[in-house]
Amino acid sequence: MSEDEPRPGAWTTPGRRRLLPSAVLTGLDPDVPGRSGRPRRTVRDWIVDVLCFLLSVLIGALAADTVSGDPNTPDALKAVDQALGVLACAAVWLRRRRPVELAVATTLVGLVSNTAGGAILVALFTIAVHRPFPYVAAIGGASLALTPLLFLLRPDPDLPYLPSVVLTALLTGTVVGWGMFVRSRRQLLLSLRDRARRAETEAALRVERAQRLAREAIAREMHDVLAHRLTLLSVHAGALEFRPDASREEVVRAAGVIRESAHEALEDLREIIGVLRAGESGDEAGRPQPTLAALQGLVAESREAGMGVVLEDRVADPGAVPASVGRTAYRVAQEGLTNARKHAPGAEVTVAVAGTPGDGLVLTVRNPPPPGPVPRVPGSGQGLIGLTERVTLAGGRLIHGGRPDGGFEVRAELPWES
Repeated sequence: MSEDEPRPGAWTTPGRRRLLPSAVLTGLDPDVPGRSGRPRRTVRDWIVDVLCFLLSVLIGALAADTVSGDPNTPDALKAVDQALGVLACAAVWLRRRRPVELAVATTLVGLVSNTAGGAILVALFTIAVHRPFPYVAAIGGASLALTPLLFLLRPDPDLPYLPSVVLTALLTGTVVGWGMFVRSRRQLLLSLRDRARRAETEAALRVERAQRLAREAIAREMHDVLAHRLTLLSVHAGALEFRPDASREEVVRAAGVIRESAHEALEDLREIIGVLRAGESGDEAGRPQPTLAALQGLVAESREAGMGVVLEDRVADPGAVPASVGRTAYRVAQEGLTNARKHAPGAEVTVAVAGTPGDGLVLTVRNPPPPGPVPRVPGSGQGLIGLTERVTLAGGRLIHGGRPDGGFEVRAELPWES
């Protein structure tokens, strides 16, 4: 009658599924087929049910032999006792479908039939395994309360009254306690499975979130790095298109800038692809990331492209700025110059940077309104969204918007710990 469960994970092998109780198997795998909403008996269920039936028949046969030899019991009552015992033993096969009804019926039948004693124990064990504690307390308590009355009406011919009551109560309590232990084991197994499922779901969500953040970081980096280079290409290609009468020196100069910008864009693209492959190859080497010390080179590059840029650098030692802060400031300046080149071509741009340790670093990129009408550039604003996220991740704040004179300003306030 033991219904202990195998270790967690045993259900993963199809051959071992048959060794699990159907109730546990349904909890572990809700897709197990069943009829009329009930799970099918497994091989283990059939073995346990047969053993329960044989046990109830064996106990009933011993009780029937005792009743038959009792001279104080009328023959009619002996016949009723044995008939009810047979019915109770046959009803044991309903213990999985109707555990509460079986327990109540056998408890009442036990007042008349000693032969039903084995079926009563099986029914109490079943309800302790398959039903919550209130059912067990009510029916088990009723069975214990009726035990003294049973032996008053049908005294045992071999034992005195008190030992009979005590032994029956101990046996009943043992069977109920065993059933409750089996139920707790099943609940523990199901709770462990639920925790494993939740852990798997949470792990999948964490992986998905990490992948999304990685994609966003890659997209932001590609925009910040490549947009600047491609804008230079566009400006100089447009100059060659609309200035067919340019001198040879100007054409050579523009072609050189285009070639250099294309080379730099390819190098940046290779660097980003190398970062993506680093997880497989373990090689994380790449070109050093630009910091605030590279700001002058960025401004010089823009000036070579024909852009008017004024740099106001009030940082005494750019190398003392933390690398992460300097890199963020560089990206802000790069995006600001790119936006000014696209939306205010021909306007002079001012890049101002100032700060000291403890007070923070402030970088501003501002430009006046464009000299003439400028067509709207598709996809405008995406760079500022990514830039806001980058500055926020660095612990700073990004402010951008139009100026009273019609121009535009981007202002980044970044922390600089002393």
